[in-house]
Amino acid sequence: MSDVPRHETGDVRKAWGRVTAWLERNDPEGLAGLGGPGSQAAIGEAELRLGLELPGEMRQWLLTNDIDAGGQPDGRSCLVALGCEIPLPGGHLLLGLTDIQRVYLSRMGLEEMQPSADPDCPFWRREWVPIAAERDGLYGTFLDTLSGTVGTWAEAHGPEEGMYASLSAFFQETADRLEGVSSGDWRGPGKSARLRQLDPRPEDEPVRLWARANGYLVNDRGRIPASIREAYEAG
Repeated sequence: MSDVPRHETGDVRKAWGRVTAWLERNDPEGLAGLGGPGSQAAIGEAELRLGLELPGEMRQWLLTNDIDAGGQPDGRSCLVALGCEIPLPGGHLLLGLTDIQRVYLSRMGLEEMQPSADPDCPFWRREWVPIAAERDGLYGTFLDTLSGTVGTWAEAHGPEEGMYASLSAFFQETADRLEGVSSGDWRGPGKSARLRQLDPRPEDEPVRLWARANGYLVNDRGRIPASIREAYEAG
């Protein structure tokens, strides 16, 4: 068994309870698709197959609902064979233990066959465990079992780490979107850093006003292109 540390459960059951309560009121079919409680034995078998220890938050969530409990994919199934379609950030299918293992082993296999040229930016890390994904596994959401944060991956670009502070935070954000409320800032360190990079600088505002007045297209959230800044200074 891996020496990956176990993280505290936190309030994942409370966060997940908000999601299931909304589904019970508004989408009974979606709620039924979540399946029943998981089992310690099934989680233990999955950990052995993955070669790592799942964090406490994830174990508590899977013990509450294991989408794949009692289900078996057939030979013609997509990579995500049993995923549940509920409204999630990113729009992916929520995974149960069977699909978690299928997607994880597929991603790890791709990393081992074609390792990234930059060891600091691998295609996949062994401590990342998928929790949601598209049918083909090319897009999805993962839990980092070392940091406890939640990130995303996509075929078109490298993984984005630390988008949510924890699995609890990811489900709180899901519940907020379902309920149409804002109960807190659930961003992780990665998302906060990326948003800070995109925040406009106050000293750039005169350049933005000039650019708009002269027909230049400027992204309100991004940095001002050098060509526009040069034109502003020349004028």
